[in-house]
Amino acid sequence: MTISSLDAMRDEGVLADFSLEMTAKDIAALHHAAPVIPRGTRINVTFLGNEDFAMRRNAAAAVRAAGFEPVVHISARRIASELELETFLDALHEDHTAAALFLIAGDPARAEGPYDETIDLIRSGIVERYGVERIGIGGYPEGHPHIDDHTLWSALEKKAAAIAELGVRGEIITQFGFDVDAALHWCARVRQRGIDLPIRIGVPGPAGIKRLIGYGRRFGVGTSAGIAKKYGFSLTNLLGTAGPDRFITRLIGEYDHTRHGRIGVHFYTFGGIRTTAEWIEDFRKGAPR
Repeated sequence: MTISSLDAMRDEGVLADFSLEMTAKDIAALHHAAPVIPRGTRINVTFLGNEDFAMRRNAAAAVRAAGFEPVVHISARRIASELELETFLDALHEDHTAAALFLIAGDPARAEGPYDETIDLIRSGIVERYGVERIGIGGYPEGHPHIDDHTLWSALEKKAAAIAELGVRGEIITQFGFDVDAALHWCARVRQRGIDLPIRIGVPGPAGIKRLIGYGRRFGVGTSAGIAKKYGFSLTNLLGTAGPDRFITRLIGEYDHTRHGRIGVHFYTFGGIRTTAEWIEDFRKGAPR
């Protein structure tokens, strides 16, 4: 790919419609970052165990009020009852923030209520009752530390089919990773299996090197040495900060629509929403970093 085509891809390709992620505690950070985030950007509100429904509701409402599109996460295994799910969705519907949801099974080993897997939420009737227009589901290009590949692929195929049956838009957002080759190879395998949902490849936003390594180990997406090599930083400078420059540049350069289908990028901001948004703005302008 030539330099000129790379520059064009910054605005017209995988970064044309990026999304961001925040927690319910990041409302102040969102307000600080809002001036440098394009209006209409999708911002995912996570479903952490230490944040309650009221906090998540307020965060989703703040996203919408700031001119962005909230995508609220719901963790199946953290929902204690059908009533709890309905109460939360009633509130989101009232706030006009229920149109887009991201559904995951969640971290608990055992379900706290009637929903054990993502597919249980998809088939629960929430689309029909709450006017959900788009459902996001998870993908794992570098595998999952506690789930074998066969199970992951089977679940992905079932979820994609269930979304298609509902007649709503769907998308896949992958776990963050550090390996472009693994991400694009996985996208190609998704297409080979007949799944044509848009894919947003998860990428860590600029963050401290120690934090990146810690998250990588926690989610089983690489060793310290492997992350450093693929992401382009030195393990001798653990106090420094690393951005996804090399990852995104390689992703743009090696992306092939015929093989990989529709893809975009989802940034895991680790609390640094404005830092991530500024990095994206600079990268799209071709500014040196």
